Amino acid sequence: MRRWLIILILFVFQASATVEDLGGTPSGQMQSVWPTASAPSLPTYLPSACSASPGCLKVSVQLTGPQAEPDRAYTTQGKPQDYIVSVKNEGPSEVEATVSVNPKSCPPEWFSWTSAAITIPAGVSRSQTLQVTPDPNAVAGEYRFFVEASAKCSRSGSGEAVFVVQNYDYASETAVSGTGQFQINKDVRSMDSGIKSNKNVLFSGSVDALVKNEYLVDQAKGRNSNFQEQDKVDNYNALVPGDALMGSESFRSSLVFGGLGAKVLESYNVQQMEFKDQDFNLHQTGSLRKMAEFKTANNFTGYLLIDAKQVIPGQRNLKEREEYLGSFEINRRIVFRDMASLNAPCLTGDCFRVGQSVPSVPVSGFASPCMSGSCNNFVARLNAFTQPG
Repeated sequence: MRRWLIILILFVFQASATVEDLGGTPSGQMQSVWPTASAPSLPTYLPSACSASPGCLKVSVQLTGPQAEPDRAYTTQGKPQDYIVSVKNEGPSEVEATVSVNPKSCPPEWFSWTSAAITIPAGVSRSQTLQVTPDPNAVAGEYRFFVEASAKCSRSGSGEAVFVVQNYDYASETAVSGTGQFQINKDVRSMDSGIKSNKNVLFSGSVDALVKNEYLVDQAKGRNSNFQEQDKVDNYNALVPGDALMGSESFRSSLVFGGLGAKVLESYNVQQMEFKDQDFNLHQTGSLRKMAEFKTANNFTGYLLIDAKQVIPGQRNLKEREEYLGSFEINRRIVFRDMASLNAPCLTGDCFRVGQSVPSVPVSGFASPCMSGSCNNFVARLNAFTQPG
């Protein structure tokens, strides 16, 4: 009985074994493999840390200043444009947004920054200033760039900006530093801009920096000046008796050529000038048309004269004159405007309110009293000039 029991146990043991030919053993030999536990199956997707409905970032890039300002996107070489970059988080939670500038057709070095990190709460907009400064050698034409914003669990957004660089019709830049004698004379006249500028400067002594810049854009647009003069003096000193920094500078916007009828004259003879920071801008066209602005900040010992006036016959007569002799620090700003020339005159005896339409008035021609052909031609041209359109 015991022998049959042992045989039965061996029979059961052999039945539970698995026999497999591994191919690596000699022919006729077999190798048994024990059953192994099966590996657990992985899920077909990984759980996301974001909510079911991701947020969205919206980006806007706007120039500073009034929206209705004409030609506001115009600038010139070396003149900065100021933008406001706004990013709104329209998602359900706060995000850490990365805001980047895509320069497109602009060199990256024109931008005050090209990447920034901003924390934006849900439903809130955050803004940052961005300054774009075309370099002095920028080619005139249209430029565009993008500002892009991205964050985790949010759809990215972008905004576009376009600006135009105008060429200078005339540019003159001077920088002087040293000890000795120096003289400079500049004379600029432009009938298109109505500007006459004259400058005569002479010094003997020592100066760390004496910069005399002038720029002219006849058909300036936006906030570009038709004429700009920049004058910077840093630490001038007379070294021996007789040394002096002497100069006479005048700027005139001629009424005959459509200007403001304004003139600024500056004359000086100083023995020491710690600093001089001066700027004159004439806007004959563009957003700030019919405006002349003179600004100067000076710290000096000696004599200084500022004589400014605006004369518009029948409308305005303004005069200012200042003389300084001694040691002074001054800060002066003078602005002349001619807003009257921007408004159309009344066509009838009564002036109409702003926004009210003005009825058209037929313009009658001039009767010719001439006996000669040349006189008749003149009257014909005069009649053509007076016709509307």
